[in-house]
Amino acid sequence: MPSAEIITIGTEILLGEIVDTNTRHIARTLRGMGVDLFRTITIGDNTARIAEAIHNSMNRAEIVITTGGLGPTVDDPTREAVARAAGVELEFREDLWEEVVAIISRYGRKPSENQKRQAYIPKGAIGISNPVGTAPCFILESPLLPVGEGPGARESVVISLPGVPNEMEYILHESIVPYLQKRFNLDQVIKIRVLHCAGLGEGLIDEKIADLETLSNPTVGLAAHTGVVDIRIAAKAKNETEADEMIASIESEIRERLGDVVFGADEDRLEAITLNEIAKRGWTLTALESGLDGLLARKIPHAVAITDLSPISLMDSLRAARADTNADVALGVVLIPDERAAEIALITPKGEKSHHITYGGPPRSLPRWSVNLALDWLRRRAMETD
Repeated sequence: MPSAEIITIGTEILLGEIVDTNTRHIARTLRGMGVDLFRTITIGDNTARIAEAIHNSMNRAEIVITTGGLGPTVDDPTREAVARAAGVELEFREDLWEEVVAIISRYGRKPSENQKRQAYIPKGAIGISNPVGTAPCFILESPLLPVGEGPGARESVVISLPGVPNEMEYILHESIVPYLQKRFNLDQVIKIRVLHCAGLGEGLIDEKIADLETLSNPTVGLAAHTGVVDIRIAAKAKNETEADEMIASIESEIRERLGDVVFGADEDRLEAITLNEIAKRGWTLTALESGLDGLLARKIPHAVAITDLSPISLMDSLRAARADTNADVALGVVLIPDERAAEIALITPKGEKSHHITYGGPPRSLPRWSVNLALDWLRRRAMETD
């Protein structure tokens, strides 16, 4: 199967002025086609650096996709950079210019002279219409830089798309996906399943499933978040049914090893799973928080934020709140920023417990970490057998 690299172009991305959403969308699209994505890069609006990045990507991958830098201004250098990377000149394409003129005329305007830049593409490139914007795209099938050596070498293709997300997405699916399927005879899919874990750190989870992380297909990888660890299972197969079967086998093994550490998958969220466990018990719930800026209240209905609640008085306050609301369960979290710590208290029909927890990560992550630990504790208490 072919490999791919994505190059996003724009100084505004490097400056943090905008968030690059194009890479994620393209990556997911390639994944669904069975294309291996090995590298993504962001380059500012500098022709020489973009050309170097494209040249290097062409030597490594069969598919190179760029986004951005196709506008009409002097700081839109992608066309020139691709031409330089492939060792060809730019050429004016009358058919693309006519498309630009037609698009602009829809707005009752005439194109300015600088917009002619958008009708220049690398010599020999395939022009791609952009019916939802003024920047035509192109595909350059380069015979100059074959990937690999010997009789099995394959030429690289450079696909340049607009940076505007809705334009990029439209052209990607309408024009580029069919092109790639035909050019590379794509007949595989890559499917992903993400398992969400809580109550065990990344290192300990790694110890329990380390052998699975060495598999080549499906692959298994870990990603730590704040109080939650994700396990990603990725399978490549000829169809979705086969991929699903491969994933199911590994998922079953992981769940057997980790037990209730795995609380959900894919779009599942810890707060929803926890509330569902409470509902299964037929319990009602109230909650108190202090120092969390409403974070717990946004996850648990009817939770109350109290600005002056102290760790020492937390349990007494929970008892009062439980009595006032006639709730079966009361959960409380008080942040202690100076200590990078939190006090968590829980009252259920099974009794009362409290934990003092300390955190070694970034201070700004302390609230989310504390809430996730509290939710997981509540989840586990609700799952316990009587």
